[in-house]
Order: sequence, then structure tokens, then C-alpha cells
Amino acid sequence: MKLNERSVVHYATCDSPADHAGFLRKRVERHHHHAHHLGTSYQRRWFVLKGNLLFYFEERESREPVGLVVLEGCTVELCEAAEEFAFAIRFDDAGARAYVLVADGQAAMEAWVKALSRASFDYMRLVVRELEKQLEEACKSLAACRMSPRRSSSSGRKRHLSNPALLPLQEKPTALENGYSTWGSSGGCVASGATCIDHDGGQVKPPPLPPRRRSAAGSATGSPAPGLSPAMPESPVSPETICFSKLHNYYGQEIAVLRREWQERQKRGHP
Repeated sequence: MKLNERSVVHYATCDSPADHAGFLRKRVERHHHHAHHLGTSYQRRWFVLKGNLLFYFEERESREPVGLVVLEGCTVELCEAAEEFAFAIRFDDAGARAYVLVADGQAAMEAWVKALSRASFDYMRLVVRELEKQLEEACKSLAACRMSPRRSSSSGRKRHLSNPALLPLQEKPTALENGYSTWGSSGGCVASGATCIDHDGGQVKPPPLPPRRRSAAGSATGSPAPGLSPAMPESPVSPETICFSKLHNYYGQEIAVLRREWQERQKRGHP
């Protein structure tokens, strides 16, 4: 691979942010002419990672890098070495040079291995593919969520129509108790035991419905009691007598008539 040296140097020293930077010791292998083995030493260098390019300088303040590693087709792995906290950058090509680096501590070593493993173009391509897959799944999920309320409303409407218990109050058939409608509000019938608003705006529990009454209280012939109008309706439950206070007044009329009759009998001396 041919690189423009001037452009590479400018990129290495420009103000663009680095992905990772720090001191590492780089292993240097020297061949001894008078022996057939390799001598190993380590050089402390300042490393700067930008994209998939790993630059290293002699000092942190150096204006030009002394080396460059292109992180493509390589793997970053821990390695066994005489030095602790060592890791290696190895390439797939046979005969390619491996870079053995040593960090100052465990945390620094883990940070460098993570940063270098994510620096290659192949890794970024995998990340982009995964993000595209997640975006596609999110779009499908959003479309399904937009369609689900319509389905639920239609299915809920079907259940609503098929189950009488789910009908609104105004759609329920009028319940009967003792042959008459139960207590209601606003002219409509509701279940027995519902509350009713009095004159002061408070809510009181309505009394139980009285049994069906005969027109003449205590009369075996069924003739109406004196003072009562024969046209008086049997049931007090109507829009005009829907609250407890009006019911009280309604039944109070009959009680007042019976009380007057009792008083008159007492005056005449009849028990």
C-alpha cells in the first residue's frame, strides 16, 4: 500500500481528535550477527489512534511520527511475553510482521485492546450492518404499533356488541324491581343501589324501593283512602320524583292524610 507521506504526517499531527492515545512499550527484535538468536528489547513510544491508523512517536511532543500501523486484516489479542500486560497485533498475511506492545497496567491494556479491535474498517462495516438491521426492525415495530389501535378498537367493538355486559348504561335494558324501574339519574335507569344527588349537591344512598301499595291502606274493599286522589300514580319513580327529598314529600302526603284521619277518630272517641 502506498501512502502519501506528507498527508499522513499532517493527519497524524493535526488537531483532529484521537480515538485513543497513550504511552506503550513496543518490542524491538534485533538480530545478532555473531549468534543465531534474536535479542529482544522494548522502546517506550507515544501512540495515537485515529480511525484505522495507529501512529507512534518518539515523544509526546514530537511533530512527526516514526511509524504507522494500518489496522486492516489484523487481530488484537493478549500474548505471553516476559513483560506483563502485553498484547499483540497480528496480521492474516503469512510472513507479516507482528507488533507486540506492553501497557503500563491492566486497565490501560484492556482499553488499548478494545480500541484497536474496533478500529478496522471491517469492524465498522459490521457495526453499520447491525445498526441498519436494528433500524429496519424498529420501523416495522413502529408500523405495527400504528396499526394495532385500529385492530384493537374494531375487535373491542365486536366484543362490545356480542357481550351485553359491556354495553353502556344507556344501552342496557331497563331493570325492573317489584314491577317498576330501579333508581335512575337524568331520566335514565341504573343498577339498584346507585347514589342520588340531594338539594345540597351531596350524594346519599337511596332507600330500598317500597313494595307495591294498594290505593286504600287498611281497606279490604280496595277503595281509596279519604283525601287521596284516585289518580295518584302507584310508582313514585318518575323524572319529577327521582330524588330522595321529592320521594319524601310524595309519601308524606299520604302519611299526612292518615294522620288527620286518626286525629279525627280520636276526637270522636273512636280508637
